[in-house]
Amino acid sequence: MFIQTESTPNPNTLKFLPGKPVLSDDTAFFTNANEAEASPLASAIFTTPHVRAVFFGSDFITITKSEDADWALLKPALLTTIMEHYVTGAPVMESANVKSAEAISYSDEEQQIVDQIKELIESRVRPAVAQDGGDIIFHSFKDGVVHLEMHGACSGCPSSAVTLKSGIENMLKHYIPEVIAVEPV
Repeated sequence: MFIQTESTPNPNTLKFLPGKPVLSDDTAFFTNANEAEASPLASAIFTTPHVRAVFFGSDFITITKSEDADWALLKPALLTTIMEHYVTGAPVMESANVKSAEAISYSDEEQQIVDQIKELIESRVRPAVAQDGGDIIFHSFKDGVVHLEMHGACSGCPSSAVTLKSGIENMLKHYIPEVIAVEPV
């Protein structure tokens, strides 16, 4: 098995491409070992010192390290952990994604706006962000402000604020006049 790696815009996050599906139609984001209990792979990754976050995309894994850690030292251990997991044939997740977003009710008018926001994020934003090893997920819409969750390489990335304001916010404002701002959760 050959696992490729790619750098991301976040210098503390590295994208690992195992050449096999990770989470085909879903994503998962873990910021500590307790959150990772539903995933044998994420749990194993968190045993490596200096790992701060693990994100699973459709066919990639992004791992965020602490700022004082060196990729030259961490990368071999992480490659071994990922390879060993896939060799055993164990599932990436033991159960469906443990966290589910709280259902927020919207008026009919607001729901139409939320549906448009979700469609634009799904079709235009998420595919581009996945290329960099991250994900952006709709969280809520209130008083013209869209709240988004940033996962993987996007979480803590120095350029994420620019991406939110210059890219996503401008696009949403262009297509949906009711949107006045975009904020991270």
